[in-house]
Amino acid sequence: MHQRSDAGRSTSFEHDRIDVNRSPGDSAATISCDNCDAVCCRLTVVLMPEDRVPNRFVIENDHGTQIMAKGEDGWCQALDLNTMRCTIYDMRPGICRKFAMGGPYCRSERDDWRGIALALVS
Repeated sequence: MHQRSDAGRSTSFEHDRIDVNRSPGDSAATISCDNCDAVCCRLTVVLMPEDRVPNRFVIENDHGTQIMAKGEDGWCQALDLNTMRCTIYDMRPGICRKFAMGGPYCRSERDDWRGIALALVS
């Protein structure tokens, strides 16, 4: 169990937060920052010219397109793996800003990730 403090409140959570017993297709109302699996932080994020991301988080792919760097584990380099929160939240790329937490794409990615996690645990 880890502790984090957000705006004066303390929240407990487990580092391995994938709950494979949670039902697929969680409603948007049940997905919040407190129970987010941050699976969107495993997606490829293409940077636009107006994005102002620190250079240490930017790489160029084989096609010459600037994207957010990922670690060997597949998670975005800007993600703090202890808190599962973005370390550059205030300057995150536009595409990250537009990704709707709890939206259809979010729920689909969560369901896919849980399926992978369940297969690894089984």
